[in-house]
Amino acid sequence: MKKPIVSVSWLKEHLDDADLIILDATQKVNQAKVESQFDGLQIKGARFFDIKNDFSDTTNPLPNTLPNADDFAKAARKLGINKDSKIVVYDSLGIYSSPRVWWLFKIMGHSTVWVLDGGLPAWIKEGYATEPTHQSNYIKGNFESKFNPDLVKSKEQILENIHNKEAVLIDARSSDRFSGETEEPRVGLRSGHIPGSINIPYTNLLNDGKFLPKEELAKILPQHNKSLLFSCGSGVTACIDFIAYELIGNNNPKAVYDGSWTEWGQIESLPIEK
Repeated sequence: MKKPIVSVSWLKEHLDDADLIILDATQKVNQAKVESQFDGLQIKGARFFDIKNDFSDTTNPLPNTLPNADDFAKAARKLGINKDSKIVVYDSLGIYSSPRVWWLFKIMGHSTVWVLDGGLPAWIKEGYATEPTHQSNYIKGNFESKFNPDLVKSKEQILENIHNKEAVLIDARSSDRFSGETEEPRVGLRSGHIPGSINIPYTNLLNDGKFLPKEELAKILPQHNKSLLFSCGSGVTACIDFIAYELIGNNNPKAVYDGSWTEWGQIESLPIEK
């Protein structure tokens, strides 16, 4: 499977695979202000992947930032994840935070990871087995991180790109936030966007919690002969746009600006456009 997503029917057929691990990447609070209809439920056998705490750099004042490779590996081993594990990750909104987890594993050198298209809502719609959410202890895994720095960018690199224009920066926020027509949901941030960036709201790429078909995505996503950089509010929904480009077969180098607008929007010396 080269595609970064799998269907709920595929997952149902492979539930008994010995090396399969299902991760629940649901976030209790999200900046999209969307509430899940399935609080307290998880796919049977799923393990909770705590983006906010176990798999973020909690010493960084910015939210959801990339942890270092050693800390990521320790947290993954605690979840019972091995070097040869096949990982399917989902969230309770369909497609929201799960692509971030896909990217995290990719940047840590783990290739056998997929996002469940449609997530928990699609799983439940098919009548497949769920259970109440609960914490468990797992046999410690042997996961090892092999960090790939090419998949992440810093504000300094984004600032440099404004001048050299070597890459295209894609902002996954809503169009009203991108244009500065509405205030940012996080207090204290300026409104607008990074100069030279283009806006592809992640919501335009989804329908009913699933990615649009490849043909429809190809009509929405402009093709460029440059590297692609992705930004959003805090580095979560940027990964939705990242995967969408993967789905249409775009092989350009890609990376996420991890600080995203939460970082850029609070630093007065950094340029913005509206």
